[in-house]
Amino acid sequence: MKIPAAAYTKLLYKYLKPQWRLVLIFATLMTVGTVLEIVNPQLLRKFIDGISEGGTLASLSRFAYWYITVALTRYICITIGKYLGERVGWTATDALRDEFVRHCLKLDMSFHKARTPGELIERLDGDINLLTNFFSQFVVGIVFNTLLLVGIVLALFMEDWRIGLGMMFFTILAVVVLIALNQKGIKNWAAARQANASFYGFLGERLSGTEDIRSCGANDFVLKRFYEALRGWLPKFIKADMSHFYLWIGSLLVFGIGMALVLATGALLYRAGTVSLGTVFLIFSYTTLLERPISQIRRQMQDLQRAAAAIDRVGKIFAIKSNLRGPGMGMSDRHEPGSQAELCSGNQDLSETSALPEGALAVEFDAVSFAYEDGEAVLRDISVKLPAGTVIGLLGRTGSGKTTLARLLLRLYDPTSGQISLGDCPTTAVELRSLRRRVGLVTQDVQLFAGTLRDNLTFFDASASDATLWQALTEIGIADWCRAMSDGLDTVIGANGYGMSAGEAQLLALARLFLADPGLIILDEASSRLDPATEKLVDRAIERLLQNRTGIIIAHRLATVQRADEILILDNGKVLEHGLRKNLAANPNSNFARLLHTGLEDVLA
Repeated sequence: MKIPAAAYTKLLYKYLKPQWRLVLIFATLMTVGTVLEIVNPQLLRKFIDGISEGGTLASLSRFAYWYITVALTRYICITIGKYLGERVGWTATDALRDEFVRHCLKLDMSFHKARTPGELIERLDGDINLLTNFFSQFVVGIVFNTLLLVGIVLALFMEDWRIGLGMMFFTILAVVVLIALNQKGIKNWAAARQANASFYGFLGERLSGTEDIRSCGANDFVLKRFYEALRGWLPKFIKADMSHFYLWIGSLLVFGIGMALVLATGALLYRAGTVSLGTVFLIFSYTTLLERPISQIRRQMQDLQRAAAAIDRVGKIFAIKSNLRGPGMGMSDRHEPGSQAELCSGNQDLSETSALPEGALAVEFDAVSFAYEDGEAVLRDISVKLPAGTVIGLLGRTGSGKTTLARLLLRLYDPTSGQISLGDCPTTAVELRSLRRRVGLVTQDVQLFAGTLRDNLTFFDASASDATLWQALTEIGIADWCRAMSDGLDTVIGANGYGMSAGEAQLLALARLFLADPGLIILDEASSRLDPATEKLVDRAIERLLQNRTGIIIAHRLATVQRADEILILDNGKVLEHGLRKNLAANPNSNFARLLHTGLEDVLA
């Protein structure tokens, strides 16, 4: 695998340009440090020659003073430069990480279904973290170490052309060997990073399902798979680390040969009386000094191996395009919800992003069909209109397409054909953030985060006041329940709602939705699996939540849709029946009436 130089350049330009002032200061400090590093051996040579020639104490002290001053100044420049380099690197890495997360969140669910959370975490943490040193040190390090090498060679040329020529040959040979060995290591590191991602994906999958694994007695099976994953992981990392070993051996061999030749030449010239003792020491100092930039270049080549593999793997994620259509997919989130975008009138130009109107949202499915990737159609030619402020009960057997319909409304996917409109706006013309602000979803599996009750109600929005929160909790009918918690709004909730019942989690989700004030609410089995007392609280909260809003209630049980104005029954992805609930209930020939007549709550399950 070979990464084009243009890819490195583009990456550096994009993430270092916003920090150009810091980069300039960093480069200046490193330049000064490099120059001073070449100067100091010259001062030491003069000091030694001064001693050999019987120089005065004052002159020797002057050389010593300048040597210490130069060394101290170089140390200060390098120290500050390294701090700034780390700062530049981490800032650039964080910017890349931010863009990576934003990109992943904009992709449709087919992308996330095809990848484990562990794999994405490895990309986000492992691969992108490897680029920190690339941003902060690689280019600057290569440039200044190369300048140091050139400066040393030129200084030796000025002393004696034979020594300079030998050192130049040695330097060129060392760099050529390192570049050749580096190219062999990039492929190995790419394979190692892929194995790392697969391993963490395996761990994430198994740890998230630990309850099922233990209850089914599958511990031995999982441990066996764990050991197999380790056995596949280790050889790839050993092979990648061997690439480092080859670089080290190659640089050591070349450097040893070069040093031996240069020192032998210096000794012969001193014996012949051509150079002074101080010059011999200068040659020795420069030769020793060469080890550091060449070693650093070797380490930076190692970093480049890792960086190249990381750039390739992260770049493949960035290259994935969302299957979602519309203007919001090709641009950044530049428009805040409700900002200067015009309200859609029904004849909206799809080349521009539109905002949804406030209040209850009308919903329209126009000949909508949908199929998951490499699968048969889940929805077939759905055409349904739902007026604003209407509550519709969505019934159907498992697999009939009810949940898929909700996913389409949230634009987790786009229809294969047909069009969905909200408030007379095609969903493809609405910015995703604006759409999802105006469409709320509560499922039976509520997602809660590690944090306080307040954090989970506001999604960590510190601007929401206590008065606003308590008013919302009061209106939705759960204020007393929240006050009864140990620390009220500051009660700490564990990750995934640890310590809370399913009903309590549902109540928090409904309150959170009430605060968001969407125009369309989708309840996907929101009141299932609850005890009778909690179910009454949830039902009251839902009743308040649906006031002056459009609602879609997805249910298996008929009792759940008693508050619905309309009924929509799906069967095998098609509309089996749609109409006013009271009319369908009064019509003995309707499917809904037959379901009511059976008296079976779970007849559609």
